[in-house]
Amino acid sequence: MASLAGPANPFPSSFNRRGQLGNNPGTDPQPSKVPTNGNSNRNALTIAERRLPLPKLKEIEARERKEETNRKIASQKAISIILRREATKAVIEKKKGNSKKLLPRTVLEALHERITALRWESALKVFELLREQLWYRPNSGIYIKLIVMLGKCKQPEKAHTLFQAMIDEGCVADREAYTALMSAYSRSGHFDKAFSILEQMKQISDCQPDVFTYSILIKSCVQVFDFDKVQWLLSDMQIQGIKPNTITYNTLLDAYGKAKKFMEMESLLVEMLRQRECQPDVWTMNSTLRAFGGSGQIEMMEKCYEKFQSAGIEPTIKTFNILLDSYGKTGNYEKMSAVMEYMQRYHFSWTLVTYNIVIDAFGRAGDLKQMEFLFRLMQSEKIKPNCVTLCSLVRAYGHGGKAEKIAAVLRFIDNSDVMLDTVFFNCLVDAYGMMGCFAEMKGVIEMMKRRGCEPDKITYRTMIKAYSVSGMSSHAKELQKELASCG
Repeated sequence: MASLAGPANPFPSSFNRRGQLGNNPGTDPQPSKVPTNGNSNRNALTIAERRLPLPKLKEIEARERKEETNRKIASQKAISIILRREATKAVIEKKKGNSKKLLPRTVLEALHERITALRWESALKVFELLREQLWYRPNSGIYIKLIVMLGKCKQPEKAHTLFQAMIDEGCVADREAYTALMSAYSRSGHFDKAFSILEQMKQISDCQPDVFTYSILIKSCVQVFDFDKVQWLLSDMQIQGIKPNTITYNTLLDAYGKAKKFMEMESLLVEMLRQRECQPDVWTMNSTLRAFGGSGQIEMMEKCYEKFQSAGIEPTIKTFNILLDSYGKTGNYEKMSAVMEYMQRYHFSWTLVTYNIVIDAFGRAGDLKQMEFLFRLMQSEKIKPNCVTLCSLVRAYGHGGKAEKIAAVLRFIDNSDVMLDTVFFNCLVDAYGMMGCFAEMKGVIEMMKRRGCEPDKITYRTMIKAYSVSGMSSHAKELQKELASCG
């Protein structure tokens, strides 16, 4: 890729995104010194202020007193609002007091928060409370939002109950409502019911399915790799006179890429380019690059990148993350560094995903100093590490035989609020087993239980492998029995 040509050195020091942090990746970045006492700035200003006339000094002091008073008033108001909202939330949760006279804004905000967070049980309770209010009027928009949420939470029967309640309350069930219900069934794999709703929509003049309806159903089918149903839906769209849009094609491209159906993917791209009203966008580019890059077809990925760029499609941070991940996993560190320099030059801010990708790549390459530097830089930019970050660190230290570094990662975890999962602990077990630290490896099981994580089959198989490689057959057989008892 000519636009991403980089230096010969696979890990150039110039890629460091903060010159002030130093060129040595092994050194800690030095934070700027800040006053520890809030009065430091005030004392410094006093020397200059002494030279001002008395009226000017009084004006400055009066302005400062007014600003301080305004800050206190604003703070008190903010606290008052928070307390009122918290008290109302408590009423919503417990249904105490005069629950039929709650403020509309408070109840609707509470409902919206729960829908956004996919807390479907709590959302339905708040919705019941909403229906009890004296000011309540049935609204199909609220019903549709709840039905969509229940679909995402794989609760199709409850979605159907709400759909029926919406009709019973006099709301009109339009195409959007039917599409939401159909999506709820298709997301849960109930395709017979979903296709039945599609046919039902065709019989209602005001609810004819559109490209959005078909695209949602196609997306559910490709998630289970049922391409026969996809072909039927595409044919049905043609019969109904509905043309696929960019979203439809992007959904199919992504699915073909994940299924490694590259011929179908290329054919679809050609078909897409033939239609003037359905032009590829950055999502099309990202799906294509991910498919070829993820399967190790770097040359094809680069050709596609150049073609999309020549078509006027600008890359985003997600595009660069895909390129970085593809180059990192195939060991193309020179090109990976070129992408990082390109991002730095054109001021693309790194995300958590970007840091996770580059930390993992440097860890796999055995460059622990660069990996550690990036981890510190990530924290200095207020980007919170997650389980993926920590797994990369542990894996790299395990391969490097750095047991003391893994202990430092565990200390970091103890002083943070990172939510750990079984995948992280399995990674930890593998690292300790690789280094022959069997006491520590066994201790991970207790650590898991304290954190509320249950060991799975991978946990036990990893431990069995470590014991077997070291000739500790009795320990391996004991764990095999435990594994058998786990089913």
